[in-house]
Amino acid sequence: MHRVRSGKSAPVGFIGLGLMGGPMARHLARQGVPLLVHDLNPRAVQSVVDCGARAAASPKAIASAASIVFTCLPSLAALREVALGDNGLQAGRAIKTYVDLSTTGSQFAREMSAALKRAGIMMLDSPITGSIRNAGNGTLGIMCSGPPAAFRAAEPIMKQLASIMVLYIGAETGKAQTMKLLNNLLSATGMAASCEAFILGVKAGLDPEIMLEIINSGEASSSATRNKFPRSILPRRFDFGARMAISATDTTLCIEEADNLGVPMWIVQAVRQVWAYAISQGGSDKDSTMLITYFEPWAGVEVRGRAAPKRRKK
Repeated sequence: MHRVRSGKSAPVGFIGLGLMGGPMARHLARQGVPLLVHDLNPRAVQSVVDCGARAAASPKAIASAASIVFTCLPSLAALREVALGDNGLQAGRAIKTYVDLSTTGSQFAREMSAALKRAGIMMLDSPITGSIRNAGNGTLGIMCSGPPAAFRAAEPIMKQLASIMVLYIGAETGKAQTMKLLNNLLSATGMAASCEAFILGVKAGLDPEIMLEIINSGEASSSATRNKFPRSILPRRFDFGARMAISATDTTLCIEEADNLGVPMWIVQAVRQVWAYAISQGGSDKDSTMLITYFEPWAGVEVRGRAAPKRRKK
């Protein structure tokens, strides 16, 4: 893997050190990338500083020292403030390339790109795929769209974050966001359908581990059955590493894109309602694999593997 040597390279900025951003930033710092970091959470900042990064007081401070700045933030409002606020990236003196790793939808990406272009900053919308584990070991996937010159500048760093895939979709801003939403749409749909199938199977008396073996041996397998069910759901750990709120938000963003393009989404409307129901019952910050627990009581069964902890007696 290519390493950036801190003594010979300009600093790289990274803003947003949450569930995904923190592991990514720590990985880059451990790889020797001369990293400047910022987050509103001091503990998150310290966790990256402990790996070799340096803390910065504000997005503007980072953008005044680094020509390439990455963000991974939880909301559009946070992204807008970090990039365009009075103390944001647009006020920096050194920044030339801005790489947003968040999932925002294509319209927002285009709006941000146009605003930053007026400040002389090239933007890449570069949403990521993968789990917290992938974020921490450099095995994410990144899809990217925006100016070719910006991609050439940021690609070496992106490859350290995403050894699985760094895919440049093209110069038109927002294309990567659309692709990411479609990817997440299929993932959310597969998860919801798999939960229903396994609940039905258990209610009918099938062993869920035998079900999993049969499904994964054929063409009906999905990311949910290959990864989430064996690792998090059947053992009842519910620790895959992605919040339900993300699946719900991304599904809604995808439907908004479809509405803008005049594309009907009959199946996805139902999928959105499934995730929205779980959110309405308090699931927003819970692991996405806990979706199944919001539907098991309706059937009066639990989908448990043989190694799962025994149920507590009421």
